[in-house]
Amino acid sequence: MNIFEAIIIAIVEGLTEFLPVSSTGHMIIAQALLGVESSPFVKAFTVIIQFGAILSVVILYWKRFFRLNNTLPDKHTHAGSPVNTKKWEILKRLFWKFDFYWKLFIAVIPAGVIGLLLGDYIDAMLESVIVVAIMLVVGGIFMLYVDSWFNRPSADQSMTWKRALKIGFFQCIAMIPGVSRSMATIVGGMGTKLSRKNAAEFSFFLAVPTMAAAAGYKLFQLLQDPVSSEMLRENLLLLLIGNIVAFFVAIFAIRFFINFLTRHGFRAFGIYRIIVGSLLLICMLAGVDLSM
Repeated sequence: MNIFEAIIIAIVEGLTEFLPVSSTGHMIIAQALLGVESSPFVKAFTVIIQFGAILSVVILYWKRFFRLNNTLPDKHTHAGSPVNTKKWEILKRLFWKFDFYWKLFIAVIPAGVIGLLLGDYIDAMLESVIVVAIMLVVGGIFMLYVDSWFNRPSADQSMTWKRALKIGFFQCIAMIPGVSRSMATIVGGMGTKLSRKNAAEFSFFLAVPTMAAAAGYKLFQLLQDPVSSEMLRENLLLLLIGNIVAFFVAIFAIRFFINFLTRHGFRAFGIYRIIVGSLLLICMLAGVDLSM
């Protein structure tokens, strides 16, 4: 992989990571068009540059991402000695102050558990381009109707523990390549009667711990192997460029997506997914090598 190819792949990552179109499917197409061999480094590159995309969310929403809940609950009586009561109030207030982060943690748990239990099966599916193509088409058809099925937001748009957990379970669906983590979590949020905008923004926030954990774990595994570790050190420039490009492109993509989604909904993304998935299927039938 040369610098030009690294920049193109990073642009694809930044554009598609937070859109409901499957970054995996687009990585396949980009690598095939560029003629990039699916080497161990290329696979590692596509994972590690997610850190750049993650950072874009943190920077773009830093005021909200680093906020603490200063609206603490009112005091109420609690059985026990005065000392125990005081300790309980301190713990309760401390827990409440970090309420936003606890809800992110709750939402991450389902995917974390399933990822650990079914990691080998998930990795096997990631090697299957046919799975990606089919799920792009199936997900696209679903998205043609998702606005009429789920776009009934309630008056209460606060992120509750129940909503966070439900969205976390929806995120597990995205472990099937081609589904799109963004699509699964946004639809999950809308299923709990969040508005499209609020569901999308929580999807972005949830991406930070989810993607950081997945990419961090992959990086840790690579660093444990002397050959892989040396491979990363020899290509630090490409990794740095990839992360920088993914960061700036992802900022643009997030801003565009929020505005477009609020005004127009999911239908256009559904049509686009069907086209991309069909393109992959046609290429495979034509004998084009799309191995990952």
